[in-house]
Amino acid sequence: MLDYFAQHMWQMWAILAVVCLILELTAGDFFIICFSIGAVFACLTDVLGGGIILQLAAFAVFTLASLFFVRPFAVRFLHKGETNRVSNADALLGRKGRVVETVKADSFGRVQIDGDIWKAVTNETQDIPVGANVRVTSRESTIITVEVTT
Repeated sequence: MLDYFAQHMWQMWAILAVVCLILELTAGDFFIICFSIGAVFACLTDVLGGGIILQLAAFAVFTLASLFFVRPFAVRFLHKGETNRVSNADALLGRKGRVVETVKADSFGRVQIDGDIWKAVTNETQDIPVGANVRVTSRESTIITVEVTT
């Protein structure tokens, strides 16, 4: 069994590279892709006949090189002009949506923004009916505060 893995280590490196690429799609901060680059070079090292120590060294060297050289370039190139990148729920502030479940003045309701439904509250004294257009003014955890817009 161990002989099989030793002879086909390039497949393990290739799987690791693909898994890291898939994980990078969920993160988007160009950190995990550096491990994918390291795995690709380790795979190439195995294909060219390098032993496990040489493969691990190639993985470590190219991963670190990617972290210090590829990642800053990618972040700078793909996020140029963005001085303060907001992420996740913070990106909702100021966005407009539509009420899908009445937002009661003293309770909760639901608001749809870009296809996602969020639990919402309001600071207004009247309920916000279904179908009303609203704007997000703040958020607390995953609960957003909205106000009616025209």
